Amino acid sequence: MEDRVLKILEFDKILKQLSEHASSTMGKEQVMQTRPASDIEQARIWQEETREGTIVLRLKGQVPLGGIRDIRSAVKRAAIGSMLGPGELLDIGSTLHAGERLKKFIVSLVEEEESLPHLQRLSEQIVPLKQLQQAISRCIDEHGDILDHASPELQGIRRQIRDLESRVREKLEQFTRSSSHQKMLQENIVTIRNDRYVIPIKPEYRHVFGGIVHDQSASGATLFVEPEAVVQLNNRLREARAREEREIERILTELSGHVAEKVADIEQNIEALAAMDVLFARAFYAQKIRATEPRLNENGYVRFKKARHPLIAGQDVVPIDVELGDDYQAIVITGPNTGGKTVSLKTIGLLSLMAMSGLHIPVEEGSDAAVFSSVFADIGDEQSIEQNLSTFSSHLTHIIHILKHMDQRSLVLFDELGAGTDPAEGAALAIAILDHVLASGARLVATTHYSELKAYAYNRKGVINASVEFDVETLRPTYRLLIGVPGRSNAFAIAQRLGLEPAIIETARAQISTDENRVETMIASLEQSRRKAEEEEEKMSTLRREVEVLRQELEREREQLNRQREDYLKKARQEAEQMVEKARSEAERIIADLRRMAQEEQAGIKEHKLIEAKKGLEEALPDSSPSYRTQAKVSSGAREKIQPGDEVKVLSLGQKGQVLADLGNGEYQVQIGIIKTNVAGADLQRLKQPKAEQTAGVTRIKQRRQHVKMELDLRGYKVEDAINEIDKYLDDAILAGLNQVSLIHGKGTGQLRKGVHDYLRNHRHVKSFRLGGQGEGGLGATIVELK
Repeated sequence: MEDRVLKILEFDKILKQLSEHASSTMGKEQVMQTRPASDIEQARIWQEETREGTIVLRLKGQVPLGGIRDIRSAVKRAAIGSMLGPGELLDIGSTLHAGERLKKFIVSLVEEEESLPHLQRLSEQIVPLKQLQQAISRCIDEHGDILDHASPELQGIRRQIRDLESRVREKLEQFTRSSSHQKMLQENIVTIRNDRYVIPIKPEYRHVFGGIVHDQSASGATLFVEPEAVVQLNNRLREARAREEREIERILTELSGHVAEKVADIEQNIEALAAMDVLFARAFYAQKIRATEPRLNENGYVRFKKARHPLIAGQDVVPIDVELGDDYQAIVITGPNTGGKTVSLKTIGLLSLMAMSGLHIPVEEGSDAAVFSSVFADIGDEQSIEQNLSTFSSHLTHIIHILKHMDQRSLVLFDELGAGTDPAEGAALAIAILDHVLASGARLVATTHYSELKAYAYNRKGVINASVEFDVETLRPTYRLLIGVPGRSNAFAIAQRLGLEPAIIETARAQISTDENRVETMIASLEQSRRKAEEEEEKMSTLRREVEVLRQELEREREQLNRQREDYLKKARQEAEQMVEKARSEAERIIADLRRMAQEEQAGIKEHKLIEAKKGLEEALPDSSPSYRTQAKVSSGAREKIQPGDEVKVLSLGQKGQVLADLGNGEYQVQIGIIKTNVAGADLQRLKQPKAEQTAGVTRIKQRRQHVKMELDLRGYKVEDAINEIDKYLDDAILAGLNQVSLIHGKGTGQLRKGVHDYLRNHRHVKSFRLGGQGEGGLGATIVELK
């Protein structure tokens, strides 16, 4: 891209605004060196980087970019063996710390499953140099001073210096406190001259103190004397300070050597930090100008929706809609001066340059931008007195340059094409230039005053008219770009509004040909029709937005109702499951008690009787599945008379049972499973179909066929637990009428399989058993045939 074009389109001003969002000197320099990319892949990478930056800002609000310093010259000096100063080393340590902090920040975002490939790549380039950073911070404080514990030697020297200073001050303070010396002193203070402690005395008492005179006041009334008593102490103090300086130089040289060893890593960190600084500067700028990411293409297709010039204040800018490169290759904008033609032209060019530079642009979502091989512009009056060029000659010189260097992937912008010469010749020349540019395949936007170009745009395939709107009522331009509508001069309308006599206006109209009048009328009609269409479109857009809001509200309400329904169902299921579990536990306890009693009393209760009793209890359990809605319904209306043999429901227990006897006084004896209990009649509800089948003192409730799986998974069980499970399972399988079942015990060590087989050999319901075959689980399963 030519620097002249970048300046004409004010791209340099965009870079200046962008640089204000960079945190480091290196970042600002890189921003100012930014140039649009003519390669679409590079432009896409930059756009993706900016998008990642905006994602981070949206999630976190800020980015830890502080502490990055321009340490390039210091690193180069260290590389050639120079000793760096404390300030330079401190800047290096600060930059290393900033890099480590920024790397952790990006890594934490990536760990949160944010897709940030470019930031992740840059953060991976930052090499942690913790040891160097710690070495610098251990030796130098935040003010750039060397710390005492930078080395044991320095710590000892400074301890000696403080001791000597204390002794010198103590000696001198003896003079200042002595009453015999009060009259000899100009002031009762201890001060420093030439790095040595002195006291101010009057000249006439110089001989009393001896020693060395280091300075005197401007008036000569005060001498700053180092008394003989402290000369030796001051000498020792000076020697100690010299040793201190040598030790500090040694420490700085050592730290500079450490920096020299890591020059390559430090330079890599600098480049990565500068790149990330630029990336986030683009993101911050996009946030500031309310920009969005355009879709890029290399087909020369441009579609900017509600495009705003980024250098015009938000309250003043008028958005424009532009489409170029699909149905038409060129746009010819006509209309009066100060109407906004040039601003529209610059907006198209500037936003294209920004998109090619990786910047998001101030347009609505869904806009498209093209990556051009070059952008050319001839805008403004560039008369040159030195080169003796007129306005026309200046324009023509630039146009010739453009025609020589453009290609089919170029964007060409002409402002006031053909202006500055005879209108007839200028219009003809403008048409010829437009034809030449179109023949090359380049995309073209041109502004003009010539009426001939309106007809050219209408008749030429691939070219469309456009104009900037002018409000005749207020005599002011609206700055809106109207695609498809050629511009009008509005001279007669303006003259009429300003009060020019109608007769003069009519005379002027008569001077214009009938065809021209017809064209003006047609343009006016087009403008009116377009305005009405836009009003209708705005009404429809408002209606669509309202419908969308209602749709979203209904969707939210529907989701809320669904959530409530699910919550209610979940709660009901949980309550039902708790009831079932409670009843099942109670049944297991009762059966266990009966077995224990049978063993203790040697009762003749047979095992299958217990199983049937257990099944009767399970039949009476409430169903926790949604199918409870399909269970038998109890009779409604007045409570029916209950008689022995009736099947009833005990309301307080939620269990089914059978009435054995009427005990009188509204009380009945009820058999619930294997339990007999007395229940008040008010707590009973008669079911429709009484069922009674009583045998050997145990009432059996007629069973419904329950679903029993064809296999039992015993993996993970101990042998004893597995046998209990098998016992229950085989009882259920017999009652369900199954002839063959599969017991899955796994291969493992074989202990569980052995225990299962030992148990099956003596089981009363087992006819035979074998290991599983192909497709039946093999050695990990046993197939049992039931009697």
